Amino acid sequence: MAEPPSHAHAVGDRGPSSPRARRMLAVLVVPFLVATGLGVVALWPGDVDQAPVLGAPQEQFDAEVVAVERGPCTGTPPDAGVRCSRPRAMLLEGPDEGEVVDLQEQSDVGAALRLERGDTIVLGYFPDAGAGFEYSFADRERGAPLVALAAIFVVAVIGLGRWKGLRALLGLGTSLVVLTTFVLPAILAGANPLAVALVGSAVIATFALYLAHGLNAWTTTALVGTLASLALVGVLGSVFVDAARFSGLANEEASFLQVTAGQVDLRGLLLGGIVIGALGVLDDVTVTQVSAVWELHAAKPDYGRWDLYRAALRIGRDHIASTVNTLVLAYAGASLPLFLLFTQADQSLADVVNGESVAVEVVRALAGSVGLVASVPLTTALAVLVAGTAAPGRPGEADPPPSSPQPAPEVDPEPVRAIPGDPRRYRSRREERFWEGADQ
Repeated sequence: MAEPPSHAHAVGDRGPSSPRARRMLAVLVVPFLVATGLGVVALWPGDVDQAPVLGAPQEQFDAEVVAVERGPCTGTPPDAGVRCSRPRAMLLEGPDEGEVVDLQEQSDVGAALRLERGDTIVLGYFPDAGAGFEYSFADRERGAPLVALAAIFVVAVIGLGRWKGLRALLGLGTSLVVLTTFVLPAILAGANPLAVALVGSAVIATFALYLAHGLNAWTTTALVGTLASLALVGVLGSVFVDAARFSGLANEEASFLQVTAGQVDLRGLLLGGIVIGALGVLDDVTVTQVSAVWELHAAKPDYGRWDLYRAALRIGRDHIASTVNTLVLAYAGASLPLFLLFTQADQSLADVVNGESVAVEVVRALAGSVGLVASVPLTTALAVLVAGTAAPGRPGEADPPPSSPQPAPEVDPEPVRAIPGDPRRYRSRREERFWEGADQ
């Protein structure tokens, strides 16, 4: 027996949006996208001189340690207990491939720094240095474990997400391309880091969301919520970085940049880092909220907008309760060695937080968290408006309300039989036998 056609929407089936919803989203997202495009054109760095400076090697080549001589470090007495190693390495690539070179003395402090025969290392190449000093130890070669971990990550994402996981990886690749071809060169060229970070984050969010979730009203709603929340993070960061009078010189990298790239605005660089750091968590929250609204609307199409908003907001509260903690711990984990130094110095919490190196992370975490919290009601409200105008069936046409279930017609277990000459008609033989027995 054929199933009757059904207009009901299955949970999780995100139907097409109505013309009204598309118009509303266009009014909201088009100005963002136009401003982003103009920002990319205005801030595009062009050719940036990235020549090595301050002793950085022109090139790096892999080499294999073939021998290690250990003994007291040069200039220290043998009984001081300070040990060093003098490795020799064979070049595996480069202009002197196959040659064995003597490297400078290395400290044996720590197992990670201790070189052994057979280790693969990276050597910096200085062709203008004197004879015997062209190569120096730069770092260990870590390509193999990093590639293995990346392969595990790709398999895990595609294994669970299937095609959506593959599209998410393409979005990740796009994010890296935007960072390396636009954001970093533009900042090095002297552009305002906050403006570059906002424009670059908008480009990253647009490509990442549409690649992962498709070009539809659902994704556009999440994108608008993400971009609006990013703007709030940028405003908060700008206000409080200025109020705290940060110099931007809280770490060695910033001091190095001041010497090698004096055109870079270090305080603006702090703001750019706040915006980009918040983006990774913001799109997670906005996508979750939009998804929650759509799923609730599909499961309960009779929900009013206020009921739908409150139900989705309860989900958002649970998400925020864990995500804010995640964001703060992420920044704390990145600064863990610094916190250990302050703890070792037996400084009070107030003194530790007042120091610029820690205060920067406090502003970074709190500004991002405020934007994160604000994104929940903002994105939820927008999603409720769009979902309420979306058609569960054909675009622009809502499904009729479900009708009350009608009782099934009674089916006779046996055919009706008429008795000749008898006015009675029995609906079944069972009824006939019942009434005949009663007559007897």
